[in-house]
Amino acid sequence: MANEDKKDFNAMLQKDNGMPKIQIVSDEATIKKYGGEKMYFAPPKDYDHIMKQIPMGKVITVKTIREYFAKKNNADFTDPITAGIFVSIAAWASYQRKEDLTPYWRTLKVNGELNPKYPGGIEAQKKKLEEEGHTIIQKGRTHIRYYVKDYEFSLFPL
Repeated sequence: MANEDKKDFNAMLQKDNGMPKIQIVSDEATIKKYGGEKMYFAPPKDYDHIMKQIPMGKVITVKTIREYFAKKNNADFTDPITAGIFVSIAAWASYQRKEDLTPYWRTLKVNGELNPKYPGGIEAQKKKLEEEGHTIIQKGRTHIRYYVKDYEFSLFPL
């Protein structure tokens, strides 16, 4: 996202844009990739609600949240693009608030990867996770990425 300091993420968090909803997809590649045609869209505040439940020392992945929403709503999968956007909106909305904070740094990308789109980028998320006892590892030579080591052992079950 760009120009984060000029956006009202808390207003964005409250917009439902016609969600929740299920959309039937007909693209064969999408159906094959995600295992079905029923795609669920959760509103941003639903992601924020789940992210608030993750206690200190635990983590969750966006994929886990997506799978939870799909199962709970009898869909085959949850849209990955909006999920990523809405998780970022929840993070920035929390960053802009003084109270009722969301521990967004505990929500990781696939395979335990840190999210460079969160407030303060990788360094801020890394610091917060290390303060909670997690070890952060670096992978890659040219395209460096950061991950929570053995994140699977700290996953919060939904």
